[in-house]
Amino acid sequence: MLRSLVLYTALALGANLPAVASATPAGGAQAAQPGPVDWQAARDAGLPKLVESSPAPVPDVPFSDIDGGTHSLADYRGKLLLVNFWATWCAPCREEMPSLDALQRQMGDEDFAVLTIASGRNPPPAIRKFFEESAITDLPTLTDPTMALARAFGVMAMPVSVLVDADGNEIARMSGDADWASPAALALIAQLKPR
Repeated sequence: MLRSLVLYTALALGANLPAVASATPAGGAQAAQPGPVDWQAARDAGLPKLVESSPAPVPDVPFSDIDGGTHSLADYRGKLLLVNFWATWCAPCREEMPSLDALQRQMGDEDFAVLTIASGRNPPPAIRKFFEESAITDLPTLTDPTMALARAFGVMAMPVSVLVDADGNEIARMSGDADWASPAALALIAQLKPR
């Protein structure tokens, strides 16, 4: 397994995968798409519960932030997203949150963002307290109090993390917690980011 991790990390971070540019029907150029992803290598290297999805548009369901703002995933079109459904009362969610924060700090930019969406009953003071106690500094405080977005994604238990490509399609998901700051996760995000 260590051999797979080293090989996968070296290939993902050291290789210059060619970007494949595509054209829109009107003739304008879209953002270059990432090269092929070796999903099995990602699973072998430390993300065993990661499942590739047939690309499908994500639900257009609004969600909010703890300050009352309204958002939708369409607001982030053009970026690779890791959308994480979590709750303050969920022990595995709380355990993986620092690694999601580290992933955002290391990889977050104009091409990638981690969106942590507290789903269900998560009072804003509880979210703020958890973020403060856990030194979470780089993640947004987004909420889905009625679980409308979580239900539209088919989330039955938490945590669930969904990878959404720059065109707004779900491309993979993981049920359960993971170390999102691991070499396997960093290599996967580097492979998937639009170029």
